[in-house]
Amino acid sequence: MASAARVEISSEDPEHPIEAALLSSSEGGWRAARPGEQTIRLIFDHPQRVRRIQLLFEERERARTQEFALHWSPDGGRSFKEIVRQQWNFSPAGSVREAEDYRVDLPGLTTLELAILPDISKEDVHASLACWRVA
Repeated sequence: MASAARVEISSEDPEHPIEAALLSSSEGGWRAARPGEQTIRLIFDHPQRVRRIQLLFEERERARTQEFALHWSPDGGRSFKEIVRQQWNFSPAGSVREAEDYRVDLPGLTTLELAILPDISKEDVHASLACWRVA
């Protein structure tokens, strides 16, 4: 994927770059530099047929309700179609990982967008993403 797409990102902590979530050889994942809603876009050089999308989020320190939405575009980002919108409750005492594995059939995909609202009730939380795989 690294050679077939470029990444646009709304914010990035230099200590936790997006490559850490996208490349299988990396660890630690991505983290936003500023709090609040964040967007990550994968923009492909050529239209792709995507059949599987995997996401992994982790939160070990604070209880919060996160919402994310995954969208795709067949026309270079001029229009988007929603794949999924989901909320997840993280709790350090129990639920610290959200792993999603979506089987899809998206022919002609040119842009894949992930929007993350790290806490639906607060603005002082930084979004993060442990892993994002596309096949």
